[in-house]
Amino acid sequence: MQIKKYIPKVLQWFLNICLIVLSLILSFLLIKELIEFFKILFIDGSNDYQLFLANILLFFLYFEFITMIVKYFKEDYHFPLRYFLYIGITAMIRLIIVEHDHPKDTLIYSFVILILIISYFIINVTPLERPKTSLFPGNKTSTK
Repeated sequence: MQIKKYIPKVLQWFLNICLIVLSLILSFLLIKELIEFFKILFIDGSNDYQLFLANILLFFLYFEFITMIVKYFKEDYHFPLRYFLYIGITAMIRLIIVEHDHPKDTLIYSFVILILIISYFIINVTPLERPKTSLFPGNKTSTK
């Protein structure tokens, strides 16, 4: 049964290769977004601040995804949960800026941002390590 030993390694390599390809694609899109900034600012000369702000937030979404992939490799193949919260908050802010026609939707998006911020606060307050002992007397399992 040596194949069971190699399956996780092969899948880990496949995941790593896919993430590297994804980071290259995101880097290309990030550069493309920078070109869009220059077009809006210097070539078009339009005063469409809503479009410009939406592009800035889209830029940050690409940037955060690339940062999350970098952190994945630096933290021994682990995605930190707080980066997902950052991305969610940025995406909701972008949604509010781009689609602010319906007040109910904007209020719901605002509540989603509040929930994400509360979640981030809870993550920062709770300890990083799980307790070594169980709360149940008969359960002697280790968390590591």
